[in-house]
Amino acid sequence: MEKSQYYMFFAIVLTVQILVNFYLSWRGYQALEAFPKVRPWFIAFMILATLSYMAGRTLEKSMYNPLTVSLHWLGAFWFAVMLYATLQVLLIDIGRLIDLAIPFVRKIAGTDYVRFKFIVGASVAALTFVVVMAGHINAWYPRTSTLNLEIPKEANGLKELRIAAVSDVHLGTIIGPRKTANLVNTLNDLNPDIILLAGDVLDEDVGPVIRQNLGDSLRKLKAPMGIYACTGNHEYIGGGEPSIQYLEEHGIKVLRDTSVLIQDAFYVVGREDRHANFSNDKKRKDVEELLQDIDIKRPVIVLDHQPYHLDLITGKGVDLQISGHTHHGQMWPFGYITNKIYEVSRGYKKKDETHFWVSTGFGTWGPPVRTGNRPEVILINLKFQNNPNSRQHSPGGGN
Repeated sequence: MEKSQYYMFFAIVLTVQILVNFYLSWRGYQALEAFPKVRPWFIAFMILATLSYMAGRTLEKSMYNPLTVSLHWLGAFWFAVMLYATLQVLLIDIGRLIDLAIPFVRKIAGTDYVRFKFIVGASVAALTFVVVMAGHINAWYPRTSTLNLEIPKEANGLKELRIAAVSDVHLGTIIGPRKTANLVNTLNDLNPDIILLAGDVLDEDVGPVIRQNLGDSLRKLKAPMGIYACTGNHEYIGGGEPSIQYLEEHGIKVLRDTSVLIQDAFYVVGREDRHANFSNDKKRKDVEELLQDIDIKRPVIVLDHQPYHLDLITGKGVDLQISGHTHHGQMWPFGYITNKIYEVSRGYKKKDETHFWVSTGFGTWGPPVRTGNRPEVILINLKFQNNPNSRQHSPGGGN
């Protein structure tokens, strides 16, 4: 995405945000007719909430203190509040339109319509609070999704491989020390042979990661065969090289259109994220170029952050691709949209002889809230075979 496209994208997002908050402010102001002295405070809060995310993200680049962190958190939560408050207010306004043809609101409201408006507004606020807080709690408790596969290839005598994988951690101000430690403990407790990170390990700006020393937790990841990652779009949004260098300095090998043969048994291939095409003079490799020096008689595992064009990877000797990026919408009802955009928005799919897993991700982007699904880490148990006629799979569930 070129700079002009970024500016256009953020201009559109900012315009929508302002319009939505204006709509909520206007309807909230009407609901507070019974309490005129509260109205100015309500408008002041709405202005603060509207601008807080942008202010926090901008200020924390030059200063990192309780004020900038608080603004970031307020703004992040406010995106979720905007969504669920707007959905409710829209339903109420649809009811008001119906009331023009079939009057019923005044009958429900009784004689004190002003008080009724306040009760409805307070109910919207209360339900929004409950939904957002429930989604925030849900975002703190990842599930372990298990996938058991049999790969009909020889792996130099290796019979089984235990993989712990995760995508979309989004380390930064929101995903800070406690949740990073939780991630490390969860992955280590799976006792994996190898750990794979399918992109968006960092959340755009590496500054908050450095200031909170989150790399100290990353160094505690343990896997005898190593820890490998591919780039995600957020590594590039955050400037690319600084984010990638930080991961490398803290024990994570980032595969950038490169592969590694591990114990002469299997390959791990890491694709550059699609955003590399807009950030570097060098375009990311196509699949054929990426695999040209690989012996596909060995098992091949590919990390590709964004699960676009799955058909391009099938029939090339790739056995397993792990992706993320979608968050499966993260908040209801956006999962319906990601289902339309991606062939696989979450979970398992097999195409030809290639197995795909698209993770809902461990962290969150924007709101620290998940209402459409749970965060996850993935445990993949691979069994390698010598008999090419035995081609079975058994996708497991979460626990």
